[in-house]
Amino acid sequence: MPTHAALLAVNPLDASSLLSAFGAFGIAAVLFAETGLLIGFFLPGDSLLFTAGLLCTPGLHSGPHLNLAQVLAAALVGALAGAQVGYLLGRRGGRTLLDRSANRRLHDGARRAEALLSRYGHAKAITLARFVPVVRTVLNPLAGALGVPARTFTLWQAVGGTIWTVGLVLAGYALGATVPNIDRYLLPVIAVIVVVSLLPLLLELRRSRSSRRR
Repeated sequence: MPTHAALLAVNPLDASSLLSAFGAFGIAAVLFAETGLLIGFFLPGDSLLFTAGLLCTPGLHSGPHLNLAQVLAAALVGALAGAQVGYLLGRRGGRTLLDRSANRRLHDGARRAEALLSRYGHAKAITLARFVPVVRTVLNPLAGALGVPARTFTLWQAVGGTIWTVGLVLAGYALGATVPNIDRYLLPVIAVIVVVSLLPLLLELRRSRSSRRR
């Protein structure tokens, strides 16, 4: 268990810090907050999953060593339960919660989530939203608020959540198993993952601005 001093030193935006302090439990908690609670939109889901997979690799000399089975289980529980809770909150007043928020990123995310739902339909939009930061936070309550059928939402959020969590964890594990002494380059690797995870968001912003200009 982390000490009180260690808890105070935890940086919620730093995947390595979260994993060092909380291990697999921290993965479940962060993914639950990021996908189920609007206040979790800033949390580092992509980098957390990739880093957790990396830290499951045998033979690393730095950072906590994690168990792959525990990491996968925690990631799935946090991501799937969080999305379902977000959907239920949305059915009970998600639109009101969004309207009361003054955060610009949340409102931008809501617009992108609505665009995904109208452009691709429920199944594809719910699956794709997992891979776009902020959108994966906002789409779940928005789906509830817009009346997406519960069975449809549950099926496709489970499909998207499984692909997202398992894919990123195993990608990190594969990199750690392939590249010797990868832990020496942990910070640059995490920085690359953060940049890559933001690319869909940046491309969508660029597309939206181009559409408004036209």
